[in-house]
Amino acid sequence: MRLPQEVTIWEVGPRDGLQNEPTRLSTEEKIAWIDSLTDTGLTHIEVTSFVSPRWIPQLADAAEVFAGIKKKPGVVYSALVPNQQGLERALEVGMEAVAVFMSASESHNKKNINKTIAQTLPVLHSVTQMAKAQRAYVRGYVSTVFGCPYEGEVDVDQVLQIALSLLEDGVDEISLGDTIGVATPLQTERVLERLLKEIPQDRLALHMHDTRGTALANILVGLTMGITKIDSALGGLGGCPYAPGASGNVATDDLLYLLEGCKVNTGIDQAALLSSLVLLQNSVGHPLHSHASKIFQAQGGDSCGTV
Repeated sequence: MRLPQEVTIWEVGPRDGLQNEPTRLSTEEKIAWIDSLTDTGLTHIEVTSFVSPRWIPQLADAAEVFAGIKKKPGVVYSALVPNQQGLERALEVGMEAVAVFMSASESHNKKNINKTIAQTLPVLHSVTQMAKAQRAYVRGYVSTVFGCPYEGEVDVDQVLQIALSLLEDGVDEISLGDTIGVATPLQTERVLERLLKEIPQDRLALHMHDTRGTALANILVGLTMGITKIDSALGGLGGCPYAPGASGNVATDDLLYLLEGCKVNTGIDQAALLSSLVLLQNSVGHPLHSHASKIFQAQGGDSCGTV
């Protein structure tokens, strides 16, 4: 099995994870957790989202969180921006990396951002152009790449055309989302084979949810095909309000175990990551979903007493 020597993990828990938490963490709790993530050796952390508080009240303190965290040189701190207004707010507080987003399926895109795909692309074009004019790094999240809760399997050519359009606009990389966690290894291989014919490996990332327990298997397929950027959330936080039944992201702690076992370097300190895990669980006040967190606590790790 040929695997890359090094993989970059993009921690999305503070944004993609916390936005789905029923308990709203305080600004101070978020800052403390993000600071603990910085101490693990992670080089990419998505810290928040500059969306309307009416839609995601859990992240209403985006500016305060970004202002409060300690910024370690060499670590990329990013935020999700839905539109020009969100981007302006992000740039005002000094964000140097942002992410735009849309779905590969029409139905999910309408549910998620209340626009058709055709209506969304010009909006993201304007946001991307504005961000690049300020020299910001721009990610493009494409959701429901491997399946839609309303339409089923999504045409890979539709995914490709959206990805190419975003890249043409100036997006630096595309994160391919299995939003509802239905992908299988053979499907992952088939989708990547098609996309890699026209998109370089270093412009693609995988963002897999673990609803059916196949996320790590799918990621392993991606690694063998040269994908070296993987999104994950500590403890398996996450979900999607417009994807009924979808569970959280693949857990950073489980992903780290896989990569270390395969001798793939991440630069992440496992002990520090487990300390961050404990802090997170104490803050959210409920058991986390990752295998690593359950094993750690069964072996006597500190916790909030909920496992």
